[in-house]
Amino acid sequence: MKPLLLALGIAIFASPAVAADTNILILTGSTSGVYYPLGNTLSNVFMKSIPGARSSVQVTQGSVENLRLLEAGDGELAFSLGDTVSAAWKGNAEAGFKTPLAKLRGLAAIYRNYIQIVVSESSGITSLADLKGKRVSVGPKQSGTELNARLIFAAAGVRYQDFARTDYLPFGQSAKMIEKGELDATLQSAGLGVDSIRHLSTAVPIRLVPIPKEVVIKIGDPAYIPAVIPIRTYEGQSEAIETAAVGNFLITREGLSADTVYAMTKAIFDNLGQLVQTHPAARGITVKDAPTGLPLPAHTGAERYYRAVGL
Repeated sequence: MKPLLLALGIAIFASPAVAADTNILILTGSTSGVYYPLGNTLSNVFMKSIPGARSSVQVTQGSVENLRLLEAGDGELAFSLGDTVSAAWKGNAEAGFKTPLAKLRGLAAIYRNYIQIVVSESSGITSLADLKGKRVSVGPKQSGTELNARLIFAAAGVRYQDFARTDYLPFGQSAKMIEKGELDATLQSAGLGVDSIRHLSTAVPIRLVPIPKEVVIKIGDPAYIPAVIPIRTYEGQSEAIETAAVGNFLITREGLSADTVYAMTKAIFDNLGQLVQTHPAARGITVKDAPTGLPLPAHTGAERYYRAVGL
C-alpha cells in the first residue's frame, strides 16, 4: 500500500497538464499602487512555473474595471477589493454593476488594503471633518478606492460636495500634486508601505488622518474592519493611526480550465517569497487564509489545490 499512497501523493501535488500556449492576462491597477508590481511578479512566476504558459499584465483603473473585464473574458486573473467583488457578484448598481457578474470565480484571499488618508502637514487637516473646504483626491472614478472613499466619508458625515474640489486621480499623481501644493489630501486604499505615500513622505512633511473605529462600524458592511497603520510605516509617522481595512482577493473566471487555475494557484503559493520581496504588503498572504472569506464561489481548480494541501 505504501508505494501506491506515495504515487497518489505525487499525482496530487504535481502540476496538471496545462494547454500549450495558455495565455494568462493579469488585471492590476495603477503603476503607483500595489496590484501592479505584484501582478508583474505573478506574471514572471507563471511563465517560469507553468510549462507553455504566456503571461502579461494590464494597467487598469482598479477593482471595478478588473471585474468587468474578467466577466467579458478579457483577462484570466484580477486583483480586487472584497467589497467590490461582493457588489459585482450581487449586481449592485450604485457600485457600478447593473447586473450580477455571474462568471466570476474566486482564487484566493490575499492581503488587506488599508484606507490611508494622507494630507500635507501645512494643510492643517487633523480629522475627517477638517477635509471640508479642502482639495481632495478620492481615486479614479468607480475604482475600488473610490467606492471605499464614498462609504468612509458618508459614515463620517462628509460629502464630496463639501470639498473645495474633488479629484479622481491615481495614487502617484495625487501624491505629486500634494508635493507641489496643488492638492490638500488623498485617500488611497492599498497595502501598507505603498510606493506613492512612501515617496511623498520623504519629499514633504505629511500627516495620516485617522478613521475612528466608530466611523468604520457605522459603514455597516462586514467587509470593513477597524485596523491600525503601525508607527513608522512612513517617514515622519510618529504614532499609530486608526483606520479601516478591507480584504483583497485574486479573482478568475468560469470557462478557464481547472488544470490552468490549479497550476496558477500552486505557482502563487510555491513562490510567496518572491511576492514578499516585491512588496511588503504580500507578507499578509498565507495559504492557510487563502480559501477563507471569498464573497463568491471558488473556481474548481483552486478548490482542488486547497484540498491537495489539506485545507
